Amino acid sequence: MSTLLHIEGFRFYFHSREGTEPPHVHVRKGDANAKLWLQPIRLAFADGYSPSELRRIRELTLEHQAFFIERWHEYFSDQR
Repeated sequence: MSTLLHIEGFRFYFHSREGTEPPHVHVRKGDANAKLWLQPIRLAFADGYSPSELRRIRELTLEHQAFFIERWHEYFSDQR
């Protein structure tokens, strides 16, 4: 598991064995979690977040999208 960003109590990360999937991030805060595809940004699933938290997660993902995609390709190109 590689943590990309901690912000506003949210932890954005990806799992090290998911390089065969399209670029995405997982988000955890407490017991809540979500997965968002990055190109285009869309929610894959969410559990335990309020609608306002999901809106904020989407905003943060959009704000940091280029960074997340860059890190994804850097990390998973090294895994091959």
